[in-house]
Amino acid sequence: MKRVVLLLPLLLVMLSVHAQQDFGDPTFVPSVKVGKVLVGGDSVQYLEMQNIYVSPEPTFKNKRQQQAYIRLVKNVKKVLPIAKEVRVMLIETAEYLETLPTKKEKDAHMKRVEASIVAEYKPKMKKLTFAQGKLLIKLVDRECHSTAYEAMQAFIGPVRSGMWQAFAWMFGASLKKGYHPEGVDKLTERVVRMVEAGQL
Repeated sequence: MKRVVLLLPLLLVMLSVHAQQDFGDPTFVPSVKVGKVLVGGDSVQYLEMQNIYVSPEPTFKNKRQQQAYIRLVKNVKKVLPIAKEVRVMLIETAEYLETLPTKKEKDAHMKRVEASIVAEYKPKMKKLTFAQGKLLIKLVDRECHSTAYEAMQAFIGPVRSGMWQAFAWMFGASLKKGYHPEGVDKLTERVVRMVEAGQL
């Protein structure tokens, strides 16, 4: 029950189903795109390669620290695709809402969206652990450059957002939790980058 309460607010900022990237392949194969551009009448070939991150192997003081790192990698692989979906969905929704002329139409659209989100994503959210839900809140901030609370405020208003924040707070979480890649989330950022590059 605890994790469902925490994750339901995130359902409100998701809008449609997008295919999740498969980050589960343990073998890293760098991808290279070859292209051609026209420069001053001449065609010039170019190579576009994905980023490759080189970091020292993590060292652990004890077995418990090592297990925490393994859990972090597993959790990032599970929730990062969802956070990326949220970013795409927020952009698409904001753009669509701009095309609606009246507040009444916008409110009606958001009600339909909310119902479809709950139906589509509730089973997926139920499968996440409480720790994965808290990580998802942070990764939403990373991907969207705004916290889950700020995103909700933009779409459902401050009153309902405040209610959801109070609800999450009762269970030890915060929708206002930000992402700090140079601070407390430095290790998470390293894992996220390596997962994005296919190195983990």
